[in-house]
Amino acid sequence: MQSVQDERRDERERGGGRGDEEMLIKTRGDPKIKNGGAGAEEVEKESLMMELTRLVQKVVKESSWWERRGVDCSILAAAFLCLPPAFLLLGSSRLLGFSAGVLLMGVAHAVITVKGTHLASHGALSESQAWGRFWAVFFIEICGSFSARAGIQGHIKMHHAHTNVIGLGDSSVWKVPFLPRIIYLFIAPLAVPIITPLVALAQLKGQSLAHILRTILMVTLGLYSQYWLLINVSGFTSPYGALLCMLVCRAMFSVPYIHVNIFQHIGLPMFSPTRRPKRIHQMTHGVLNLPRNPLLDRIFGHSLINCHVEHHLFPFLSDNMCLKVKPVVSKYLTEKQLPYQEDTYSSRLHLFFHKYQELMVFAPPITELVGVQ
Repeated sequence: MQSVQDERRDERERGGGRGDEEMLIKTRGDPKIKNGGAGAEEVEKESLMMELTRLVQKVVKESSWWERRGVDCSILAAAFLCLPPAFLLLGSSRLLGFSAGVLLMGVAHAVITVKGTHLASHGALSESQAWGRFWAVFFIEICGSFSARAGIQGHIKMHHAHTNVIGLGDSSVWKVPFLPRIIYLFIAPLAVPIITPLVALAQLKGQSLAHILRTILMVTLGLYSQYWLLINVSGFTSPYGALLCMLVCRAMFSVPYIHVNIFQHIGLPMFSPTRRPKRIHQMTHGVLNLPRNPLLDRIFGHSLINCHVEHHLFPFLSDNMCLKVKPVVSKYLTEKQLPYQEDTYSSRLHLFFHKYQELMVFAPPITELVGVQ
């Protein structure tokens, strides 16, 4: 789990930190740049990211702890506080009470396993390295039933580092070309709670014995805890009934979860692994925001819904801070004539439904945007 804080440092550097500033200082004395040409163009692209970074950092420094982390931590705390009444309601003999328990459990589980694991993977829940490691294991492995190391490797080192790069960060993990579009978009996601721990086990190949044992123990602890509580608190008499209830609650928001993962990247410009634009061009062309949604904003988090562009430019920010810097980022990109892509959920669903073969079965073509280099 030492990679959690390492990746946070990498993110800050990729987001326009001290590394970019030192690069710009070194290039000021380059005669090629003074004389214009390709070198000057490269520095201009870097300086755009640096200028935007300074504007965002100013907003962050002027924000309170509550704005930086408190709001999101309170949402996660509220989700955990919903669990006791959810287990009690699931023991109700009345259909209305039982249904309320299923709904409450499903919402709480989605907040914890989507919003919580996402923030924990980026180290956005705490400044402390020790707490960062703890929260990553707690949310990703115990709550999310996945390997923390594999999750961070796949999400941060691949998806964020190589956003929309063919074969690397192109969200290809969500492509299942042999499935018909209706099955893929609306039925297959319901199996995510079953697939996730199985994929986690597959990801343990080649890992150390200590890491394998820890991951298996943590994933088992999370799954068995919910099962035990359903039997002993909710009063389920059938093991199969308890397992079915677990599946329903865990799969409640899996359909929009898969949709969000593909809507915001696939179908946008794709890049060659050997030739890609600078970071600010890559993220603004290859990432899309969905509109504000009162439900999904709180369950999945702003960084996965209406602030996804901001999140990819500054992945170390919490959901609430992404929302706060959103006006700064959108205004800056518009002024610099860079794309700030937004589209509705229904529009993206319509696009994927009617262009499923083109977007999901066949790899999207590499965009000519690589020519901006």
